[in-house]
This record gives sequence, C-alpha cells and structure tokens, in this order.
Amino acid sequence: QVQLVESGGGLVQAGESLRLSCAASGRTLSRYTMGWFRQAPGKEREFVAAGDWNGGSTVYADSVKGRFTLSTNNAKDTVYLQMNSLKPEDTAVYYCAADSLGRAATRRWMYDYWGQGTQVTVSS
Repeated sequence: QVQLVESGGGLVQAGESLRLSCAASGRTLSRYTMGWFRQAPGKEREFVAAGDWNGGSTVYADSVKGRFTLSTNNAKDTVYLQMNSLKPEDTAVYYCAADSLGRAATRRWMYDYWGQGTQVTVSS
C-alpha cells in the first residue's frame, strides 16, 4: 500500500503562486510515477502533471504548461507542484496520485493510489 497526503492548498488572488506538497509513504517509490490531477465543481477530474522521481519524463496539461512545475524531493518522498500565475479557472481540489507501473500517465484510471485532495481557490 502507498499512502499519499497532500497539503499546501489555500485561497489566493489571480497572479499569485502556491506550492502543493504530496508526502508519500508505504513502499519503495522509485519505480512509481507521480501525478497531479484536479477536479472543479461539476467537472470531471482532469490531468495536470506527471513525472518520475528522477526528474525525467515530466508531462503537463496544456492548460498549465509554463505555469506549473512538478518536482520531487527523494530524501523526503515528497512530490511538489509549484503553481505560478494562478488563474480563477485553476480553482479545484488537487489530488496527488501514484502509478505503480511508472508510465507518466495522463489517464486517471492508470493510477493505483490517491490522496485525499487539497482545495485551491483563486479569486479574480
């Protein structure tokens, strides 16, 4: 089993930044791919970013490319999502996920483990 705990969400104004954290535990994670997804009210959960623990194979949704950055701290088993130039349309619950097959996948069904989510609200 893998446990994922997100933190760092909050209320910010448009143009500001936030950094989300996802602390992972439970298994050796070096072969896992870590992903970030988000779900806005009334919408389906959508892919945001995914990457591995070695800094390679990082992919982003077009809507966040150039503004969001996924990074890892292997010593802390923690994945981060740095979000800059936030927009009101970025408002959602953000979820961290882990894919045991290491595919850097963009489809949510490919992920085995999920965190509980953290709310991000961007006001205009």
